[in-house]
Amino acid sequence: MKILWVVVSPEQQSLTHSLHREGLEALQAQGHEVRVSDLYAMNFNPLVTAADYGHDIDGPLRVGGESQKAYEGGTLAADIVAEQEKLAWADAVIFHFPLWWYGMPAMLKGYFDRVFVQGYAYRVRDPHDRRRTLRYGEGNMAGKRALVITSCGSADYAVGPRGISGQLDEVLFGLLHGTLWYTGFSVLPLVCIDSADRLGEHGYANAVNTVRSAVTAIEETDPIAYRFQNFGDYDRDVLKDDILPGQTGLSIHTKTPVEIATDIATDIATDIATEIATEYEETLCVSAR
Repeated sequence: MKILWVVVSPEQQSLTHSLHREGLEALQAQGHEVRVSDLYAMNFNPLVTAADYGHDIDGPLRVGGESQKAYEGGTLAADIVAEQEKLAWADAVIFHFPLWWYGMPAMLKGYFDRVFVQGYAYRVRDPHDRRRTLRYGEGNMAGKRALVITSCGSADYAVGPRGISGQLDEVLFGLLHGTLWYTGFSVLPLVCIDSADRLGEHGYANAVNTVRSAVTAIEETDPIAYRFQNFGDYDRDVLKDDILPGQTGLSIHTKTPVEIATDIATDIATDIATEIATEYEETLCVSAR
């Protein structure tokens, strides 16, 4: 598998980089091809400027439109193009960072701001129906997997379902759902190394095992069952009234275990019916001879 690992930490001796090196070694031992974007080591520029778009701009900078013109016209800055080429190459992408103030570091936010431009990552039109926008499970990242690995100082219970810091997959909903799923990635369950400032030798060994296990299972891990926008669950961007009626909040945008089981059963039944129909048609053809 071709894997891009985007790692974000200013300190090469940090927990983030130490776990990155462990995970990288595990992936290479399995025979995966891995490329790395170490944003701090690359001195990646996280600031969006007119220079990103490589042409004169008449009037105020309208980032969306100008970025799309540059993307389609081949005038994006070289460092943006380089990252888009890595993303195109990859079958899966790992985004690895420490949790700072309940979110990703500004360096990674700038990476998304500059690299995930209009026409490439959002406002992507369906080539078969230009009125239709490909997003939330569709788009240029469809078919690729995304794994987010982070670390936080809080204990596991503090970032759990009833923890004071908030359930972490909801804290990072904007990244997992609003950026990665939006652009088409199949998003794997979040991996968090908690109590990161006080791991100790035993805790570090467990962290290494957690990261190595997560990255080496990147091909097989079931993704989060986020709902597709364009396949019947939503009406004008709002979840239909007959789906989880009366419920609100971020969790409603993920299918329930019952819905997942129903989808699986439907797929199996469809496959069986198709197989039976095919065999029947073949039998008729033989009989006709």
